[in-house]
Amino acid sequence: MQITSASNEKVKYARRVREGREAGVIFIEGLRLAEEAVSSGLTIEACFYEVSEKADARAEALLELLKGKGTSMLPATTEVVHSLGDTVQSQGIILLARRPQRGSERLRQTGSTLLLGLDRVQDPGNLGTLIRTAEAAGAGGIVSLKGSADAFSPKVLRSSMGSAFRLPLLEEASAADLQVLQSAQGFTMVAAAGDGEMDYTGYDWRQPTLLLLGNEGRGVAAELMQQCDVRLRIPMHAGVESLNVAAAGAVMLFEAARQRRISA
Repeated sequence: MQITSASNEKVKYARRVREGREAGVIFIEGLRLAEEAVSSGLTIEACFYEVSEKADARAEALLELLKGKGTSMLPATTEVVHSLGDTVQSQGIILLARRPQRGSERLRQTGSTLLLGLDRVQDPGNLGTLIRTAEAAGAGGIVSLKGSADAFSPKVLRSSMGSAFRLPLLEEASAADLQVLQSAQGFTMVAAAGDGEMDYTGYDWRQPTLLLLGNEGRGVAAELMQQCDVRLRIPMHAGVESLNVAAAGAVMLFEAARQRRISA
């Protein structure tokens, strides 16, 4: 039966998920992101979809796939689906999925020697871009410290374009978690810092490395900076004090990728 009212209890539940008020469930909007979620193996609880004669072949294929998996399928009017959406123009499909449970064990299992640490990165666009950039540059996982934005909020998911579904992610991490990576797993922890003692191109990125990036306004916290083995700077022309954290992360991660590609 088609849902026609925004006051429907299932619609209210979906709205709470979108707002981050239902633990363990995430809100996924749009065809491409929905496809990424399904292909990444997420457990899909429910699918709201707009009943329309104009549905394209990709959307129809995804809906059939979800039906075959036994997903709760919730057809709704255009008005209801749009009222649920977190974007100006909805693509007519919304998934509610179980939040991926990924901790330090998953990071160890990857065997990766390049990780990205994020200290209180609070802008969803920056966080999503960094997750996507980390995957593109070959990093094996993300360590997101307490105070960072929710990696599975709708805005972060749109920016990461599905990378958050695939990369191992340790959330709400602490300085102690970083210490374990340093001492038990042999990672060198390097921080991006304007007053770093070494240019980022002079560092040997081929060794096991955790790159730590800090808060947009305050940088890496002082206590974490003391824990780092090396502080790296990005040389810039006079008059420019710093880069956006996502830009700085991209510069350093792709230098790591370049060095590793050359030595392969």
